[in-house]
Amino acid sequence: MRALLLGLLAGLVATAAAAQGTPRWMTLPPTPTLPTPVSSGHAPVNGVSIWYATFGSGPPVILLHGGLANSNYWGHQVPELARSHRVIVMDSRGHGRSTRDSQPFGYALMASDVIGLMDFLGIPKAAIVGWSDGAIIGLSLAMNHPDRVARLFAFAANSDPSGVKDVDKSPVFTAFIARAEKEYEALSATPRQYQQFVAEISHMWASQPHWTEADLAKIGVHTWIVDGDHDEAIKRENTEFMARAIPGAGLLLQPEVSHFSMLQAPRQFTEAALLFLERTWD
Repeated sequence: MRALLLGLLAGLVATAAAAQGTPRWMTLPPTPTLPTPVSSGHAPVNGVSIWYATFGSGPPVILLHGGLANSNYWGHQVPELARSHRVIVMDSRGHGRSTRDSQPFGYALMASDVIGLMDFLGIPKAAIVGWSDGAIIGLSLAMNHPDRVARLFAFAANSDPSGVKDVDKSPVFTAFIARAEKEYEALSATPRQYQQFVAEISHMWASQPHWTEADLAKIGVHTWIVDGDHDEAIKRENTEFMARAIPGAGLLLQPEVSHFSMLQAPRQFTEAALLFLERTWD
């Protein structure tokens, strides 16, 4: 554990020095690429086609990306996690290389897609590492499918729309939305529908989830609630509320990063995730 913590500090110093005066939480580094997978393809799930890829071997961990994004955003994390785990990435319905149908976007529906992919791949139970919408999907899984979730690392989730800031005021988030359009056009089976896609995802963000303290208190899965200390999208009080409400949950604030920690400080993010995945509870 000490080696991991020292690695975190080393990564923090090196990245800060490379920033050349620009705070790293104000940067949006390039989207990485995924390494060559052990297997990949499209799974028929809930009437749509879910793209997935798997890497490495060992205890399974599923990485769930944020809204408007795709699995490529995990390109820095996959190689390290795959040294000791079977890593599965998937594009959420309507995102990246996955298709969608006429059903409105919703976190419970997307959580059921994760279960469907697990069934398709023959995975009875897996750890979940989720970012933003992926973290909310992870929380939905922990509430409604606890027998399928080994543990949950939830980065930059919110329990209620009131926990979200006005991201229109953030130049980093604005740049992400513009980048996501180019990625959508390159990956999607419906490349001309990005504006409609954004409108529908924005409606989901404005209306979901609505979890109370009592709802969160039902989670029995080992959970860390994690965020960047400069998150431009999630209110700190909501992050702390979730950590208090979930029994036994850990709270981790990653230093000098924002909503895009896995890009801004990939080593720091990955080592924190590994620390959690290897954590033992007596």
